[in-house]
Amino acid sequence: MREKEIVTLQRSLLQDTEAMLNKQVEMEGKSSAYYLSMASWCDMMGYANAAKYLYTHADEERMHMMKIFHYVNEAGGHAIQPEITGIRHHFNSLREVFELILEHEIKVTKSINTIVDHAFTKKDFATFSFMQWFVTEQREEETMSRRALELFDIIGEEGVGLWTIDQELGKLHSQSIGTASAE
Repeated sequence: MREKEIVTLQRSLLQDTEAMLNKQVEMEGKSSAYYLSMASWCDMMGYANAAKYLYTHADEERMHMMKIFHYVNEAGGHAIQPEITGIRHHFNSLREVFELILEHEIKVTKSINTIVDHAFTKKDFATFSFMQWFVTEQREEETMSRRALELFDIIGEEGVGLWTIDQELGKLHSQSIGTASAE
């Protein structure tokens, strides 16, 4: 028996599942880089609390990437370090940053749901169970993103509006840290 055949026999992770998980690794890695870039832009523009919020989210996304990365390898697959390119570095407004975040989080949710559906269909209950954490996490990410975006409509951006929004983002940041440490 060749070495590749022996290794293939020792894995429980289906190759198509491995490919989907590696695409998710890439998505989480890009999320981290994207949020890091947004945080830097916020810092440059003087939105200190928005920057803290996004630096924390960049770290969380990298943690999500690593969680999947380790799972793939532990299940006998081969996790692939993604190539991260095409990250945007300039934005038109703070509101645009948070609109893009919500849009992105919805894409991530759809991707997670596709993996969960695939795992269930293939009766890969280990992956299905593993992915439940991400299902819950994505609901929280979407909710937090919606709350951040709602601040722009509730407070308004005129006068001290953007300053107030940045202060409120600091409160959301504190809430997200509290939620993350409770996990």
